[in-house]
Amino acid sequence: MREESNDKPDIAETLGIDRASGDGKSGKRWFVVGILAVLAVGTALVVWKGSGSSDGVRYRTQEAQRGDLTVIVTATGTLQATNQVDVSSELSGIIKTVEADYNSKVKVGQPLAKLDTSKLEAQVTQSKAALESAKAKVLLAEATVRETRSKLTQLRKVRALSDNKVPSQTEIDAAEAALDRALADVASAKATVSQAQATLDANQTDLSKAVIRSPVNGIVLTRSAEPGQTVAATLNPPVLFTLAEDLTKMELVVNVDEADVGHIREGQQATFSVAAYPNRTFEAQIVQARFGSKTTSGVVTYETVLKVDNVDLALRPGMTATADIIVKRIENAVLVPSAALRFVPPVREEKKAPTGLLARILPRPPGSGTQRREDPAGRKEHRVWTLKDEQLVAIPVKIGATDGSMTEVAAGEIQPGMAVVVDTAGSVE
Repeated sequence: MREESNDKPDIAETLGIDRASGDGKSGKRWFVVGILAVLAVGTALVVWKGSGSSDGVRYRTQEAQRGDLTVIVTATGTLQATNQVDVSSELSGIIKTVEADYNSKVKVGQPLAKLDTSKLEAQVTQSKAALESAKAKVLLAEATVRETRSKLTQLRKVRALSDNKVPSQTEIDAAEAALDRALADVASAKATVSQAQATLDANQTDLSKAVIRSPVNGIVLTRSAEPGQTVAATLNPPVLFTLAEDLTKMELVVNVDEADVGHIREGQQATFSVAAYPNRTFEAQIVQARFGSKTTSGVVTYETVLKVDNVDLALRPGMTATADIIVKRIENAVLVPSAALRFVPPVREEKKAPTGLLARILPRPPGSGTQRREDPAGRKEHRVWTLKDEQLVAIPVKIGATDGSMTEVAAGEIQPGMAVVVDTAGSVE
């Protein structure tokens, strides 16, 4: 008897078939072997198909195009009158009449309201009387001056005729002092007249301010004055009227985010809309970009003022507006969808190697490891992806301005009409 050793595993052993079985069962054994072989071939085709040139993912693409790009910064704000004036009362008192109402068109100097002037008129009358009294005291002082001067002159003549014997020098000195006192009384009386005149002028001014007048030509926006209302003149007097000088010229003050403020310049054009006219767009122009910042809920914004024409008076102060500020216009540029710049190729899942019987029958498919596409370390590179022979190909690009949906390609091998990948569309079944 001869024994032979064979290092290769017996197929019958692998399949669990006993060689010593009878010949009657040999047909059945080979039938089972045939079925297993067919299954193995089918599995091999599936594995090789999954490991072939296609990654098994479908992609959604859009074409690059040539066109014009308009870069817009969006901001919200409120409409305001160009010159809005709050009118209060400088005096305390009771409002007697109200001469203007809401939406009344007023001119400079036109009465808006009047205070009760009974007390003010009495003060004016009292001041006039004090002034007359002061003037009378001036006349009295001037008469005293004339009298003392005449007496002094007479004493000097007598002394000259008596060869300086009479009157004595003491009497002469006393007369001169009396004259000086009379002149001082005249000066004091005249000062009292000036003081009384000033008091009269102040009271007359208060009396004139009892009539609250419009400081500008405009329209009454708000009115809080009512007849019989008591007004207290304090450091913060109540606002009785709010006037807008000219509503045909208005301002739109918007809050621009700190990320966009670097694009804002005076003279830029803008359009805006308000909720009152959803189907209408209004024109505006930036007249001031303020440097002062405002922080609201952790968000830093900068106020920007836009000039608005409101000839038809459709817009009103306080309306909330959403403005689109045109910060840049680019003509005849190569544009790609912004989604193409955000696209990241999917990472393929690692396939598990077959085990058991299939691991012994089938060879390992080539390239079954995971493929990763990463940017070079330390380099921030913009790139878009296109399909070539159903494979992703990266194209480095240098981008310019963007309007959110489309982005300008400043440099790169991108041509109009080239299909670029923007997203995945699912797996190939």
